[in-house]
Amino acid sequence: MALSKLLVASLLLSFLLLHDAADQTISQVQAQAQGYSLLQKIDCDGACAARCRLASRQRLCHRACGTCCRRCNCVPPGTAGNQEVCPCYASLTTHGGRRKCP
Repeated sequence: MALSKLLVASLLLSFLLLHDAADQTISQVQAQAQGYSLLQKIDCDGACAARCRLASRQRLCHRACGTCCRRCNCVPPGTAGNQEVCPCYASLTTHGGRRKCP
């Protein structure tokens, strides 16, 4: 009888410890997820307006830049070049293998 009480007590204790560990893991994952959502988004419209202000095809430039900005959350400074500042922005290509982002 004493052995069965000891067994039940140890099972209950191990269950509580596992439950507590699972709660801590879930709270850590939630904290990390909140950290990702707190990343500051840039103003893609304003950044792309500055990037495309000298483009000959304004509408096309804004559309491509906006897509790249939303994916990468980055737009290189200036009206051309400087793509090393945003590696994600520079790495996006079209189906034909040309750079997607202006």
